[in-house]
Amino acid sequence: MAKKKSPVLKILGFVFCLLLGAACSFVALAWVSLPDSYEIPQSTTGSTPNPSNGQLDVETIKGQDLSIHFLELGNKYTGDCTFIKSGNTEMLIDAGSRESSVPVISNYINQYCTDGILEYVVVTHAHQDHYAGFATSSGKDSIFDIYKVNLIIEFAKTNKADTATMQANYIREKGEAKDSAGNQTKVVTALDCVNGTNEAQRTYDLSSNVNFTILYHEFYEQEASSENDYSVCLIVNQTTSAGDKHYLFTGDLEKDGEESLVSSSKNEGYLYEVEVYKAGHHGSKTSSSEALLKKVKPKKVCVCCCAGSSEYTSKNENQFPTQIFINRIAEFAETDQVFVTSLCIDYKNAQFTSMNGNIVISCSFATATTYVNCSNNNTILKETDWFKNNRTVPPQWQ
Repeated sequence: MAKKKSPVLKILGFVFCLLLGAACSFVALAWVSLPDSYEIPQSTTGSTPNPSNGQLDVETIKGQDLSIHFLELGNKYTGDCTFIKSGNTEMLIDAGSRESSVPVISNYINQYCTDGILEYVVVTHAHQDHYAGFATSSGKDSIFDIYKVNLIIEFAKTNKADTATMQANYIREKGEAKDSAGNQTKVVTALDCVNGTNEAQRTYDLSSNVNFTILYHEFYEQEASSENDYSVCLIVNQTTSAGDKHYLFTGDLEKDGEESLVSSSKNEGYLYEVEVYKAGHHGSKTSSSEALLKKVKPKKVCVCCCAGSSEYTSKNENQFPTQIFINRIAEFAETDQVFVTSLCIDYKNAQFTSMNGNIVISCSFATATTYVNCSNNNTILKETDWFKNNRTVPPQWQ
């Protein structure tokens, strides 16, 4: 028969195990404790963050040599507004989607632009969802009222697709715009930039290692069947320690315009493979053609839209971002790094929310790392619930 242990020994053994467990827990906790300098990232609850990128806070983004911000616009409507900062220079491409978006846009910009000056404003074309913030009604502040603007680069042609009132508002507001010296803001067209007329330049500097170039397509000079094909197109170029990086913006340019963009000899030496492509026409099936994607091969694609909105069509397959757009990105751009600003919940009842939210792309000369920081989460499109319920995964993304 085994000899029984005394009650005292049992108690001592129990106490010893407790002490040993506590000591081990303390060592483990100390081992995994975060450093004092660790910054808590913005919430990614329920998301799968882009695995190649960490999160940066606003102050760190301000310190990057280049940051590109694709903005949500505070309503249920799809629209474009892209804010770009490099050093002490700020640039704005478009200001959709409605005049009610103006305070949303300015509140965001004011985090980064502290001198009240936008050195460059680009107005891609005369559609409300792109230029409403520049064409506010009388008595309502436009972007041109809130900021000093040193140069406006606008579309060379228009079919006056929107209302005469919108056109009149835009003409009035840009005519009242002032530059940082208090003079009337200089206005040039994209065609002026390409041709070097009206004292315009093809390429403008944003900082010592960042500039942008206005790209050419035939609809700066010829009539187009769609207002979208009058869109101003440009490429931002950044020199980094690991080589040059490029970022492409084509407004709502559609297939015919994209083919001209790719084939024109005037773009030789200016159109490159790109780090980021702002999806043409909000991820429509009429843009992001095979010809363009094969040429620029973007590593990341940012879509400015309210995903699944019935604003333009009740057909699910044609709602932004469309299945055809997704298939082309997967096949010809060969990337699954697609980000989308907003998500429509119920268009009729004006219910919407963030998908990725404000999408910020940033990069510094020294590290040459391209960061993606989204205000809601960094979930790539194919991993969202909306995609799983409304789109089919292309074979390249499986």
